[in-house]
Amino acid sequence: MPQIGTMADAVRVAYAQGEDDERMEPIVRVDGTGQPVGRIQDGDYVIFYDLRGEREVELTEVFVDPGFDHFSRPAMTVRFATLIRYHPHLEELGVRVAFPPEEGIADTLSEVVSRAGRRQIKIGESEKAIHITFFLNGKRRDPLPGEDRVVIESDHVRDYTTVPAMKAREVADAVIQALGDPGYDLVVANLANVDVVGHSENDVAIKQAVSVVDAQVGRILDAAQAAGATALVTADHGTVESWLYPDGVIDTGHTVSPVPFVLVAPVLDSATLCSDGSLIDVAPTVLQLLGVPQPALMTGQSLIAGPVPGERRRVLLLVLDGWGHNDAEYGNLIRAADTPVMDRLQREHPSTILAAAGEAVGLPAGTVGNSEVGHLHLGAGRPIYSDRVRVNRAIADSSYDENPAFLWAVRGARDAGTRLHLLGIVSFYSSHGDVAHLEALMDLAHREGVPEVYIHSMLGRRGERPESGALYIARIEDRAQTLGQQVVGVIGRFWALDREENWDRIEKTYRWLVDGLGTAVYPPDNG
Repeated sequence: MPQIGTMADAVRVAYAQGEDDERMEPIVRVDGTGQPVGRIQDGDYVIFYDLRGEREVELTEVFVDPGFDHFSRPAMTVRFATLIRYHPHLEELGVRVAFPPEEGIADTLSEVVSRAGRRQIKIGESEKAIHITFFLNGKRRDPLPGEDRVVIESDHVRDYTTVPAMKAREVADAVIQALGDPGYDLVVANLANVDVVGHSENDVAIKQAVSVVDAQVGRILDAAQAAGATALVTADHGTVESWLYPDGVIDTGHTVSPVPFVLVAPVLDSATLCSDGSLIDVAPTVLQLLGVPQPALMTGQSLIAGPVPGERRRVLLLVLDGWGHNDAEYGNLIRAADTPVMDRLQREHPSTILAAAGEAVGLPAGTVGNSEVGHLHLGAGRPIYSDRVRVNRAIADSSYDENPAFLWAVRGARDAGTRLHLLGIVSFYSSHGDVAHLEALMDLAHREGVPEVYIHSMLGRRGERPESGALYIARIEDRAQTLGQQVVGVIGRFWALDREENWDRIEKTYRWLVDGLGTAVYPPDNG
């Protein structure tokens, strides 16, 4: 039913109707006659200001790839700039990148293992496959020589709490098979359940996910022992070990917690592990166990104090995505779940905890970890400054305002008398973006005199308090009104930020942006 009021008002109405930020159905600003305002049209310019980028590729392709054929759309030219590189292919199609990669990340764990002539295999389900391939390999998409990959297709569901087991057993089966092949020197696997299901308010499903992962860890480590492989069990960041804010409100986002690290090899049960390590120390530990020299660029240190017996051994690196460490009972769904395997491992084998957030993984101090930076640092073995840090520094020193990609879009829209669209997530805690980056673009467009600036906002609950999206939209609407701009659309990130080729979701987002399909919101003075 059409509504009257601000876009923030419309978001609050959606909350009252049972919707949440993550899956909010599209909302569209219309004029007094009911016509959608600020739609993306032929000749327009768009700045997609999201970070990370792996979930932003599909939506960008719809607008810039002339060969796109997953659903029909009108022929039109839309000029795109993105905050960071989402995919090299997009640049070949004319997309401008404001903050391209500074340099390739050389001498990652995978590259060093490959260069040493050792074979390796990466295993995970599709929901997290990009993390143990692209990010673990230093943002390289193609497999290295001697590297194999096994990707188990994730369930195509709207809500993973309905399938908390996900494909953990199938991933474990593939890991067990790889361990049975003596040709693999390094086996890397990711169990995705805790992170994926953990971004929900369903504590029953989350505890089931934790217990499923725990059980599969047991199966995998039994196979590793039978194969004579040394196992390293760790995680990329925390999630559900701090599931509640102090006031009892559910926190569905990532955390600043450290993560566990367990060394499982009977001959190393007397080993001493360092107590002040971080994720950058995992790659050097793997190389030490493999008997492969650590390159000079890898500044992390092995977590094992002293030499290890044997010159060459096989290694399993098992990443329990989202499994953080927290000694407190309050809001700790890891401790609340049935986890006999991990409990036993941490009692009977050398174990420690690793920093996985903030400056330890190239993020601003106090910033929560995430899967991207977690896997990037697991592979790099040294701190890699995040794109967020680079962008924040550019805003602080005003070089953001002189960025050639931004000026191309802003001045292009101004000089052509067409529209500028600012598209992206509206959040402070999301790993996909920061509201401050949007606000800086709004200010830039105003200073450059762009006559029509429209803001299309995506919401997500991860790391935010319930119904915080309305507060962000109100904040942006107030700023936009001052600058003569408009917030013309709101949608849940579930629809807009996909990476599994769920083209029905992307089409919904496209129709929201171009056709104005969604709940109509009339201006407050309408009638």
